[in-house]
Amino acid sequence: MSIRTPILAAAAVLGLSLALGACATSVPADQVRAPQPARAVDLERFYTGRWLEIARLPMRLTDGCVAGATTYEIQSPTRIGVRDTCQRDTPQGSEKAIGASGTILDPGFNAKLRARYLAGLITWEYWVLDHAEDYSWFISADPKFEKLWIYTREVPSDAERAALVERARALGYDVSRLEFPAF
Repeated sequence: MSIRTPILAAAAVLGLSLALGACATSVPADQVRAPQPARAVDLERFYTGRWLEIARLPMRLTDGCVAGATTYEIQSPTRIGVRDTCQRDTPQGSEKAIGASGTILDPGFNAKLRARYLAGLITWEYWVLDHAEDYSWFISADPKFEKLWIYTREVPSDAERAALVERARALGYDVSRLEFPAF
């Protein structure tokens, strides 16, 4: 037996492990409850720059977080850098930030993103359910219908925010539970 055989075997096991690990983080089809994304996302227009989190369903992770934002950076046609930030307690509070490596799950349509935080210890899928033609806002959710976010490029007026909440309601979400963090 040559020395190459154990190396090739180890490489094959590593490759299989990585492939299975990627599959294990996908949401099984029988657990998908969210509506499918309404339309394709333009990679360049959407996954560049900063988005402001103007509404979200409550979750422990964001307790005390205000002035939330997500910044995207395209690294390749299927890889996206993600940086989520918020301020503690007040818009002038100290910043909390976490980065992720994102993978587009539906290349070409670009509406489904898997983000791996903390070197892959935490993995979330985000679906862009709807967005403005001019990319001034979007509504995002997880596929299990448990989480919901509304993002804009600028702080919206009360009327604009109300219209976005109605769009989320039309998608089937209980918007009575939405939080509107200060900016």
